[in-house]
Formats: sequence, structure tokens, C-alpha cells
Amino acid sequence: MSMMPPDTELGYAPPMVHHFSVFLDNRVGKLLELLGGLSDEGNIEVRAISILDSSDYAVIRLLVDKPHTAREILERHEFAFCDTDVLVAELGKDHELHHLCKFLLSAELNIHFLYPTTPRPNGQSTVVLSTDDNTLAGQVLRRKGFRLLGEADLEI
Repeated sequence: MSMMPPDTELGYAPPMVHHFSVFLDNRVGKLLELLGGLSDEGNIEVRAISILDSSDYAVIRLLVDKPHTAREILERHEFAFCDTDVLVAELGKDHELHHLCKFLLSAELNIHFLYPTTPRPNGQSTVVLSTDDNTLAGQVLRRKGFRLLGEADLEI
């Protein structure tokens, strides 16, 4: 009979969410083409979006409710994209954005990007974030009382 090791904070893996970075030519209608394809073909709802624009191209960061379906659509339409795992943290009283930044700084973690999600049904604000070490960041934030959301929390 094998025994499972006791749960410790060091072994804690925070819930991660699939995040897409889609590279688009900076042309009129390309964003609509991307979002329309996701909505029309996969009935996919965007939960968060951030746009980094330049003169030649744009990087669209997306969180969606059906990441596996979204990946299939992006591949079928030959969009250039990459997907990574990110954290989604709920904000609220005593768990404000400046607290999140302070706690991650105290752990010497750099934030690569951070942007808000669309409003949650419960009215709580949430942010998408990526750091140098998302596992450690998740451990720090949970220890400080932040609620971290997983994929299932994005499916409404």
C-alpha cells in the first residue's frame, strides 16, 4: 500500500488558465475576423482581452471560456498564436491590485503582464497575470488570501 505525501504549501500547484497571444497584421477588420471566428464557429466567449498595437502588427491577448475549441479554430484559420498558462486572481476589499503587486514584489517576482477580465457574475473584479514563476506567485497570493480562479470558473 503506497501512502501519498502530506499536502504542503511547497507542493501546491495553483489553478492555471490557458491564455492565448494571437499575432495579427495591423489592418482594418482583423480583430473582427478573429473574434467573429471564435464566436460564430465555436460559440466562444471572450473573458478577457488586451491589445498591444504597433504600426505593423498587433498582439491580442485572450482568455476564453473554451480554450481547446479556440485552439482548434485558431489553427484552422492559420492564425499565428502561442498559448501559455496564466493566473487569474480575484480582487476585493483587502485584496486590491496594489496588495497583489506588493506581495509579488516581496517574493521578488516580476510581473510580465497583467490585465482585467470582463465583469464576473458575482461582481468581483479579476485580473489575468503572468510572472517569472506562476507557481510561486500562486502560492504567495493564496497565502495572502487571494482567490485564484481556474478554467471551470471562466465557464459561466
